[in-house]
Amino acid sequence: MQNTIYTLKKGEKAIIKDFDIDLIPLKLLEMGCLPGNLVELLQIAPFGDPLYLDINGSHVAIRVETAREIEVELIKTNL
Repeated sequence: MQNTIYTLKKGEKAIIKDFDIDLIPLKLLEMGCLPGNLVELLQIAPFGDPLYLDINGSHVAIRVETAREIEVELIKTNL
């Protein structure tokens, strides 16, 4: 199973790996949602949509349907 932003749990961080550029809104790309950038899931809205993210210091809300299209690699944290 591939990891996507949708599969992240609150507080988890990951590196954006890949996505279909035709399925991602241009505004999201302009705000730094690009391969190689760090993303953290900050919060999930009460009904599960949208998801609130920190992408390289920018706070962004994205729809679940978009989050499912952005493949990520989890960053392991040592607690």
